[in-house]
Amino acid sequence: MRTLRLPGFSVQRLFFTRGHFRGAVLLFLSLTSVDARADPHKVWIAGAYAFSDELGGFHITGASGIGTKDDPFVVTEEFNSATPVTLTIRAVKPIQPFGVPGEFANGMMYMRIDALNNGGQGWIEFQFELQSILGEPSTDDDGLSFDQANKTPDYIWSRGFAEYYRELSPYDRLSFMKGKVDPLETASFTFRITDFTPKWQFWLVQEPRIPTS
Repeated sequence: MRTLRLPGFSVQRLFFTRGHFRGAVLLFLSLTSVDARADPHKVWIAGAYAFSDELGGFHITGASGIGTKDDPFVVTEEFNSATPVTLTIRAVKPIQPFGVPGEFANGMMYMRIDALNNGGQGWIEFQFELQSILGEPSTDDDGLSFDQANKTPDYIWSRGFAEYYRELSPYDRLSFMKGKVDPLETASFTFRITDFTPKWQFWLVQEPRIPTS
């Protein structure tokens, strides 16, 4: 499926040329508004980021928040199968590491995913994977992780699963296990994404898992 890309829309422009940034954002919003007329659930903007289900396989039904611990990004989704899907995340405001949440894309994102299981089969596990290059797992050297610097996070939680495991090397994955989410039930997941070299675009792969036999 076509991915919305803005030629020449780079971190350097976001840092140094306000005029170019405004033009790029207007172009981005005009493109998304066209897509929104065809599919109103395609792109949702919250704080300094946009969340898109453009790669297919699921639907975003809402997004809110600014990405802080007290006001996390909350993305509500509907899954129609148990196949992996990919959430596209883009900056829609200037990038500034550690900038004011909501005003800048600062690479520090507390998140809650509320995922409705509308696929007809119960989930027994659920995994997230970060990608800074679409189709390739995030690695140690791209600055993107599930808050790798925090060795004892107290905010990772799930409604539906009792335990989690962070795989921080060589890839960035977060797995939830020991639970079950039946059809038409909603699982919730809270975690933090950190990107110390903030990117204007990255991806979050989401994979519900069902019994194999």
